[in-house]
Amino acid sequence: MQAIQNLPQTNDDPAFEIKPMNRTTNWFVSDRRRMALLTGVLIGVGAGLLGLLIAVGTPILGAAVLFGVGIGLYVLTDLRWGLYATVGVMALLPFATLPVRVAVTPTLLDVALGGFLLVYIVQWMQRRRSGLRLIPASALVLLFVLFTLFSFVAGLGHAQLTTNVLRKFVELLLSILLVIVLIDVLRDTKMLRRLTLVLILAGALQAIVGIGLYALNDETAERLLNTLGRVGYPVGGVIRYIEDDPSQGERAIGTWVDPNAYGGFLMMVGAVAGAQVLARKPVTGKRWIAFALFGLIGVALLLTQSRGAFVALAAGGAFIALMRYRWLLVVGAIGVALLFLTPFMQSYVDRLLEGFAGEDLATQMRFGEYKDAFILIGRYPLIGVGFAGSPDRDIYLGVSNMYLKIAGATGLVGLSLFSLIMLEVFRYGLRRWRQLSANPLLDNLWLGFTAGIIGVLVNGVVDHYYFNIEFHAAETMFWVLIALSLAAARLSTSEIDTA
Repeated sequence: MQAIQNLPQTNDDPAFEIKPMNRTTNWFVSDRRRMALLTGVLIGVGAGLLGLLIAVGTPILGAAVLFGVGIGLYVLTDLRWGLYATVGVMALLPFATLPVRVAVTPTLLDVALGGFLLVYIVQWMQRRRSGLRLIPASALVLLFVLFTLFSFVAGLGHAQLTTNVLRKFVELLLSILLVIVLIDVLRDTKMLRRLTLVLILAGALQAIVGIGLYALNDETAERLLNTLGRVGYPVGGVIRYIEDDPSQGERAIGTWVDPNAYGGFLMMVGAVAGAQVLARKPVTGKRWIAFALFGLIGVALLLTQSRGAFVALAAGGAFIALMRYRWLLVVGAIGVALLFLTPFMQSYVDRLLEGFAGEDLATQMRFGEYKDAFILIGRYPLIGVGFAGSPDRDIYLGVSNMYLKIAGATGLVGLSLFSLIMLEVFRYGLRRWRQLSANPLLDNLWLGFTAGIIGVLVNGVVDHYYFNIEFHAAETMFWVLIALSLAAARLSTSEIDTA
């Protein structure tokens, strides 16, 4: 009994004191439990969805989705990789959609571009980005977007709106708004050069795909392209021929479905890559690497049989020559002479001459489209008819001319705003040409971007996909070029010039 009384009392001895958990500790433990529970649920749901995808699809599809989700999560952590992913998808899988069918099925380009813009917005919300970079062209681009939106809404009075048209129109607006975003994002020369390298590499890889498919027999190429049907590509009859006649020869399409759109993309990338062949400090490091990549792009462009894109690239090259490398004019003249004299190029030359003379079927069809487009513009000259449909049964919206396409959808007011943007792009760059020419890291970047824009303006006379909601990747590439040209000119000066 005495021994028991001599034992230390637990409520008095600090060594035996039991301290109750405070509210902070309880919250921490419960929070960890909630996070563990949530993580377990997400893993379980993810595993279940992956298993279902494998069951209803294929293991390859399941693995592709798993890989894509992993890449997507990583992209969302870094703005630069989001931009690189957007360029890669735009170049390599321009028409691919998510393999899951919902009411509105987004394309992979929608997902990549949306992820990039989401990270950009989040950075502003987290105050990780400050001092919005704006130049005069930014205001013109915003005004053009607002007026295009106004024409779209006004056009709904005579056409029924569908979810598909709405999605594609939003894609167009986001592509144009990329100009404002990229001018702000590209704040240093190093990032601009890396993005240019990614663009050239992606374009060269797409050129390899196009050349490879062209070299294969038609049945094998058709079978390979049909596998893209799992991600929204058309299936059956995807190989394209001159005037849709197999006897006249195949046209390279890569994964761009349309040979003219493919040629237009290669033209834009080719202008950028060609300027790097001449650069004092090419983004590829070695000049021969730039030459090899440009050669691949050039061969693929020729195989598309896209005469408009070929002439457009020549126009871009002429701009580079006049600005800095006059000797290129002599080389170009020799190249044209060899083109006309080389026996295996005679069919290409004949088609080129037929196009200029307006003798072939494709050119004659374009003339008919131009006539109908002028009728449409004459009836609705100010704001156009929008993008959902034509108000009159005897006219239609399709025309193989970018300028008539813009005027038909947004009227002469919209076409005037577009023209002002183009004039401002050239004014802004030419005013800084002295600073650009003195900077070996920027000079040929600006020349290549601007040459690509000139190519678009030339090719736009005979094609429409640079301002066509059915060709999201082509229109995105065009506005990316505009942004890169403006960003290069802005970076040539140490301070932001708002003049």
